[in-house]
Amino acid sequence: MARQDLQIGSTKRLTIDHVGHRGDGVALTDDGNVYVAYTLGGETVEIEPLDGQAGRVRLLRIETASPDRIVPFCAHFGACGGCAIQHWRPQAYRAWKRQIVIDTLARARIDCEVDDLIDAHGAGRRRITLHARSDGGRLRVGFAAPNSHAIMPIDACPVLDPALHGAIDAARELAVALKPANKPLDIQVTATCNGLDVDVRGSGQLPAALIATLSRVAEAHRLARLTRHGELVLMRASPAIEIGAARLVLPPGSFLQATVAGEEALAALVAAHCGKARHIGDLFCGVGPFALRLAVRARVAAFDSNAAAVAALQKAADTASGLKPIRAETRDLFRRPLVAQELRDIDAVIFDPPRQGAEAQSKHLAASRIPVIVAVSCSAATFTRDARVLIDGGYSLETVTPVDQFRHSPHVELVAKFVRRR
Repeated sequence: MARQDLQIGSTKRLTIDHVGHRGDGVALTDDGNVYVAYTLGGETVEIEPLDGQAGRVRLLRIETASPDRIVPFCAHFGACGGCAIQHWRPQAYRAWKRQIVIDTLARARIDCEVDDLIDAHGAGRRRITLHARSDGGRLRVGFAAPNSHAIMPIDACPVLDPALHGAIDAARELAVALKPANKPLDIQVTATCNGLDVDVRGSGQLPAALIATLSRVAEAHRLARLTRHGELVLMRASPAIEIGAARLVLPPGSFLQATVAGEEALAALVAAHCGKARHIGDLFCGVGPFALRLAVRARVAAFDSNAAAVAALQKAADTASGLKPIRAETRDLFRRPLVAQELRDIDAVIFDPPRQGAEAQSKHLAASRIPVIVAVSCSAATFTRDARVLIDGGYSLETVTPVDQFRHSPHVELVAKFVRRR
C-alpha cells in the first residue's frame, strides 16, 4: 500500500494496512507508521494525532469497516486495557496470531514449519490482578485503561473462569477496608480447588484492627486464603490445585499458567516431545506443571529460583501416589545455569523461562549432548534468540506449535522441539 501523508496536529483520514504484532492497526504514512488501536486491515478511519506521542493517534470514527469486523462482546472493551482484540472474526484473528510466530522466526532467519494455533482459552482466565485507588474520594477497582495508569472500574469480566466468581466483589470490599490513596493496590486473585486465593500488594503495614476487618471480609466472601505481600493474614482452607495425579498447595502469589486449558495444552505438547525419555530435566520448573505430569513415566530433576515454588512441588511429589522420583532443587539458572557435565545423565530437557528467555542456560544446553530439548516460551522474540544459540550449537528445530491461552490479546505461547544433530 502506498504511504499516506499525515498532517500532525489535525484530524486526518487514513487507510489501515494491516494489524501489527501488538494488536493495533498499522497505517503507512510519509511520517512513518501510525498505530491505530481497535482497527483492522483495509479499514478507512478518521483519526486525531495525540500531542507528544509520535505515531500514536486517537480513533475518532471508522468510515469503511472491514468485512472481518464483529461487535465486541464486552461492554468495557476499548475503555479497559485487558483485551486488545474482540472486534475481529475468529478465523482471521487466529491466522494473525500464528503469523506473529512465523514472522518472528523469519526475521531471525530460522526455517521451521509452524503448526496450527491451539486455542487454549478453555473456561477462561483463572487468575487476575485487579488495581484499586481512591481518586478524589472515589474508589476505583478494576483493570488499567489502555496505555495508561488510570483505573477502569469493572463489575464483571467475561473472559474469566467461572471459578473466579465473586473475585471482583471481594477485591472491592478489601479495597474499601484498605482505603488506597496515593499508591494503588494490586489485588491478585487465583481460583483454586478450595476457593479464592488473594494476595494484596501495596498496602503498607497492617495494624491489628485492620487485620480484623480484613479477616471479616475474607470470611464473608469465603476466601481460601488472604495474604499481604505473601505474608499470611488469614487462611480458611489450603488453596490447592490439581496437577496430574498430584495435589499442590500454592505458595502465595506463585506463577501459574493463565488458564487450566493452557497448562494442559502446553503439558501435552511437552510430554509428546519428550517421548520415551526416562530421565528428564525440568528447568524453570515453577510449581511443577510439567514435572508432576511427566513423573508418571520418568524420573525428573526440577530446578527453579523460587524456593517456595520448589518446596511446594517437592511436597506435592512426595505425597502423590504412582509417581517416579522427582528431585526439586532451588537454583538461579540465570546466575548458575546447569552445565553440560551436570546434564550428562539426562535424556530430555524442558526449559520454560520467564519472558526474558534463558540465554545463559541455552549456551550450556547447546554444549551438551542431550538428545532432545523442549522449549516453552511466552515470548517469540526471546525464543528465537535462544533457539539460534541451540541451532548454532548443533541442534535442529523440528517443530514449533503456537498456543493461545491469552485470547483477545497479542500474547502467544509456543512449544518447540530441538533434536541433537548427529
